[in-house]
Amino acid sequence: MSIETTVTRAWQRQAAWLWLLLPISWLYGLITTLRRQAYKAGLLSSYRAPVPVMVIGNISVGGSGKTPLIIALVDYLKEHGVKVGVISRGYGGDTSQMPALVDAASLPNVVGDEPCLIVNMTNAPMAVCPDRKQAIMTLLAAHPDLQFIIADDGLQHYALQRDIEWIVVDSARGFGNQQLLPTGFLREPMSRLQGATVIYHEPLTIDPVDKNKDNSNLYRAHRLTMHLEADALQLLWQPTLSYSQIDAPKKGHTVHAVSGIGYPQRFFNTLNSLGFDVVGHAYPDHYDFELAELLQYTEYPIVVTSKDAVKIRALLSKATTDKALNNEYQELINRLWVLPVTAELSDSCYDNLQQQLKKLGIDIANNDNTNNSTKANNR
Repeated sequence: MSIETTVTRAWQRQAAWLWLLLPISWLYGLITTLRRQAYKAGLLSSYRAPVPVMVIGNISVGGSGKTPLIIALVDYLKEHGVKVGVISRGYGGDTSQMPALVDAASLPNVVGDEPCLIVNMTNAPMAVCPDRKQAIMTLLAAHPDLQFIIADDGLQHYALQRDIEWIVVDSARGFGNQQLLPTGFLREPMSRLQGATVIYHEPLTIDPVDKNKDNSNLYRAHRLTMHLEADALQLLWQPTLSYSQIDAPKKGHTVHAVSGIGYPQRFFNTLNSLGFDVVGHAYPDHYDFELAELLQYTEYPIVVTSKDAVKIRALLSKATTDKALNNEYQELINRLWVLPVTAELSDSCYDNLQQQLKKLGIDIANNDNTNNSTKANNR
């Protein structure tokens, strides 16, 4: 078991031995505070992009649902006529090849798994680089007509100035013991939420106000919330048998749930809520799977997340190109499934975004009116 996995499980259990690390957390907190204040005071330089920038991130380690949120926002903005692009650090990619533009043919080992997923789902212009300034300059050089840029997980990257900050909080996981790394899983103290737009990612099975459905709907209508809606299982790869011969796992079936995301328990819980008997296999976030590892999960279908599917598809593409797969791998292909999820945002999230954009000179309402007039003139 890796150190990352050990510490992650200790955070989940709030293990007592973590408090032995408190002096390190104090030092980490001091350095974090001094660094942020240095940027605020201008002692460290920061970059102001020529177009408005929205940063979406979290103050905790591990998945909070921000990637599906970004996909939902990009789709919403494009639908309302906003020319939007995305930048990312490109975690898990090859930094020697960055800055780099991301397209449908990009590989996760070059640009990162999440950027591949975002582009595959939205077809939005995107660039990756640990230096967000270089990412933006690369993106705008290729797409000079962009009106707005969303930065994926750059909340602590203070070298980049931002016009809007959305912080995603996982309501189910909360803040643990409310301590900074490594005693807890917070990157920044909870006071960091002040002044930012906080989006609460809430499981559908948990209502923070009342079990009553009507009250729940009223609550969600006024609070900035999101949840992940599971879609139907999809085959990960073109099957070796005809599609009609491969039945998707159904409610009551046992499945291997293989996950290399920040908070795998959410994935397991989602499958459980859909009625599957889940055998969970948690790997570290952004884990680089090998096909041989998946062979050990026999007897039952294997279900993975969309983010992990991006990397596994790349492995299968390379394997099928390099050589013919033996029967063992052919059988594996027929058992690999993906559980896509869609971020569903409360109306108040979109209302809030519309107000924030209007202050930046991007009026979605006017865009809608212009688009409607254009459509009417073309009829």
